[in-house]
Amino acid sequence: MEHNIILEASKISIGYSRKKEHIVVASAISINLKKGKLIALVGANGIGKSTLLKTITGIQKPLQGAVFLNERKISSYEPLELAQNLSIVLTEKLPPSNLTVFELIALGRQPYTNWIGTLSEVDISKVNEAMELTQISSLAAKKHYEISDGQLQKVLIARALAQDTPLIILDEPTTHLDLLHKVALFKLLKKLTQETGKCILFSTHDIDMAIQLSDEMIIMTPETVLQDEPCNFISKGSFNTLFKDEHIVFDNEKGKFTIV
Repeated sequence: MEHNIILEASKISIGYSRKKEHIVVASAISINLKKGKLIALVGANGIGKSTLLKTITGIQKPLQGAVFLNERKISSYEPLELAQNLSIVLTEKLPPSNLTVFELIALGRQPYTNWIGTLSEVDISKVNEAMELTQISSLAAKKHYEISDGQLQKVLIARALAQDTPLIILDEPTTHLDLLHKVALFKLLKKLTQETGKCILFSTHDIDMAIQLSDEMIIMTPETVLQDEPCNFISKGSFNTLFKDEHIVFDNEKGKFTIV
């Protein structure tokens, strides 16, 4: 395995088991996630993007094949050890609480704090650094329910940054954001990979924006799962396989989808 590969999935089949039968969502998937790369996962609704993310993060087991994190099977990690190597930002609603933004981000330090959960100076500096990187230091004392969706998304990313893992995986981080906040969030993710050397993988429906800002993309279609740089996908015409609709066409010259 190359030294800059953080996670590698080798010929995995993904899906779930119901009673005694395996329901396969996609098979023969091979992907690798490298340091300092911003990687977008795209595909039509219901294609299995969330299932793929759950499988490569160890939330569910592959039906076949294996996922390796830092050259070790992900299934061999203890939960605490896994949380020091991989952080996940899901799109779930936060449970009701009175936590401030600072306290919410500080939860990212749980894999490192002692059993009482006291924050050390190192923990506090990691939280402050994460807030500076995401430009939300001014929100530190606010309660998490007092801020906008766009700000909360940055807070959740800051929590993942405070967790200080080489790999961050986000499931649909731009779902509830308007165009302005989507662009800001994409640019933030790009900046974070460049400044921290971390690998960030995110699933998204904003394919045009992902093409412009991602280093690499993973495309899921009913037939196959491919990983490459956006420019190579454009030259191969791969984006035309994403949607089974003759009215949605990818314009190779403009580098975006058009409706005909």
